[in-house]
Amino acid sequence: MSSRDDIDVRPIRADEIPDWIRAMNTGFLRPPGPSEAEIADRSTYIVPERTLGAFDGQRCVGTFRSFAQEITAVGGTAVRADAISNVTVTSTHRRRGILTRMMAQDLAAARERGDVVATLIAAEYPIYGRYGFGAATTTAEWTVDVPRTGLDPRWAGPGDGGRVDLVDGDDVRKNGPELHERLRRSQPGAIDRSERWWQTATGGPVPDRAAWTEPFHAVYRNARGETEGLLTYTVDDHWGDAKQPLQTAQVKDLIAVSPAAERALWQHVCSIDWVTAVRTGRRAADDLLPHLLPDPRAAAITTQADWLWVRILDVVAALEARTYGATGALVLEVTDAAGLARGRYRLDASPEGASCARTTEEAELVLPVAGLGSLWLGDESAVRLAALGRVQEIREGAARLADALLRTSRRPWCPDIF
Repeated sequence: MSSRDDIDVRPIRADEIPDWIRAMNTGFLRPPGPSEAEIADRSTYIVPERTLGAFDGQRCVGTFRSFAQEITAVGGTAVRADAISNVTVTSTHRRRGILTRMMAQDLAAARERGDVVATLIAAEYPIYGRYGFGAATTTAEWTVDVPRTGLDPRWAGPGDGGRVDLVDGDDVRKNGPELHERLRRSQPGAIDRSERWWQTATGGPVPDRAAWTEPFHAVYRNARGETEGLLTYTVDDHWGDAKQPLQTAQVKDLIAVSPAAERALWQHVCSIDWVTAVRTGRRAADDLLPHLLPDPRAAAITTQADWLWVRILDVVAALEARTYGATGALVLEVTDAAGLARGRYRLDASPEGASCARTTEEAELVLPVAGLGSLWLGDESAVRLAALGRVQEIREGAARLADALLRTSRRPWCPDIF
């Protein structure tokens, strides 16, 4: 068996992309051999210098990829992020420090580039906390029993002067990005979407064309004709034994910049003939949907879990990028085994702005960098973390002050996976 010293962790070369894809597919328990279509597709966006491989001789046994991302902080500022994806270690090479080495290389490079945070979607909960990541948003999915909702089955459109129209992929590619940017500017936790994202979601190049299912797209336009919402969904083809339609609509994407648009698009998908169930896709944990229904119990939660994880790389930049709903000063002692964010910081915050700087003052709240990542977008509570033993309150009331400063009235939400 090869030792840790025998494993070479480094950026891949362009000619190593097929072997790297094979290792990634193996790690995710997919058929390992990449098709020519998959190689061609992934080669369009893999950046070799930001794509790490762990090599045992000539064989790739670990994969790690990062790319530039923007994430919206509380208040609407777009923050530079190091987005991490495609992380695997082959089962024959576990417990040899491969992931630790890949993570250390990537985070050090991200800090050197000036990235403020690193982000990822964790497939398994226990892994990433030890690298300083904290769960920062929650995702939820509901299944709606349409006949139980109490909605008018004869609904023919919004009564506010707006309208819902079905559109095609070309229209979505034309108008969707601007609408998403409007949402992203106001939604903490939202991330940017690339041109490739829109192409893939609307029928552009995909690795396996045979697997593509063309969805339905609907937009809500207000009384002035302005687009305020976009809905993308598919419908299965299930019928009961008595020739009864029992079809389920699966929402792939629903973004809205007004409550009116959100209400109209949910009403639309819940009023389609033959559809008896709607799966909502990934939503914020405090989504409006259940209470838009006359009977909220018709929407049952089928998934609720952590979603976007955040690792703070630059404490000062991260805390100064966001806004605050109260006025106060707090001295934080941030612990960080990697040393990237370790230190003592004084935060002076108010609704008018904030400043943060290193300080020698006595700490009032001691927390690991993972805890700061969980608090940064406003979803987690410092009081709750203190009760769990994950935050140490040195000055009585410091955790309550942290909540008053950091928590948000609506929960952060990341609609996307990466």
